Amino acid sequence: MKKLGAVALSLVFLSRTGLASDQSEVAERLSNAATVLKEISAIPEKGIPKDLIDRCACVAVIPSMKKGGFILGVNYGKGALSCRTGDGTGPWSPPSMLLLEGGSFGLQIGAQAVDLVLVIMNLSGLESLLDSKFTLGGDASVAAGPVGRTAAAETDAWMSAKILAYSRTRGLFGGLIVKAGAVRPDKDANHVLYGKEVRPKTLLLSGGTPVPNDGRALVDQLNRISPAKK
Repeated sequence: MKKLGAVALSLVFLSRTGLASDQSEVAERLSNAATVLKEISAIPEKGIPKDLIDRCACVAVIPSMKKGGFILGVNYGKGALSCRTGDGTGPWSPPSMLLLEGGSFGLQIGAQAVDLVLVIMNLSGLESLLDSKFTLGGDASVAAGPVGRTAAAETDAWMSAKILAYSRTRGLFGGLIVKAGAVRPDKDANHVLYGKEVRPKTLLLSGGTPVPNDGRALVDQLNRISPAKK
């Protein structure tokens, strides 16, 4: 009996340790995503044009995405997604955690980590996919986003794209060509963040869910960059 009791206590300890580790990973991911947004918006001349953020439906940030290979490579990243509530005019939603796997991300020389930002301009047709997955360049057309204070130099390539992609590595920031990467909800991380199972679509578009403490920095940063529309 003593041995069984010891085993049971060990299992409880391990489960709690694993949960604490998961919470720490999710909190760090959200903190890093907020930092990426803050740093790339600090220099308007080299950041994402504000008028694009004002017009977009959602923003996804994947800090330190791992990639490798030349031209085509292995890619894997964990990040978070926030969308405009209130039919696209309200404040930014609580974050939904996400995963990005596979695909081609422009010129890739050697193995390195990059910060990836996806600015979702048009959510039409993607609403139902927020609960499952969507393929960049397949379900959603993607273009390399313009950089600068404004997006005045509009081109058909990105005006018609549903998603504009940006990357930052070694201090360099700019538009990025993305093809065939699969973006899907990180259900386990969402469960850790909210303490229960949540539907990403409801979380991102319906509003009403409080922003968890760990997600506050990311949402606050988005609201500073682009407040709710009046």
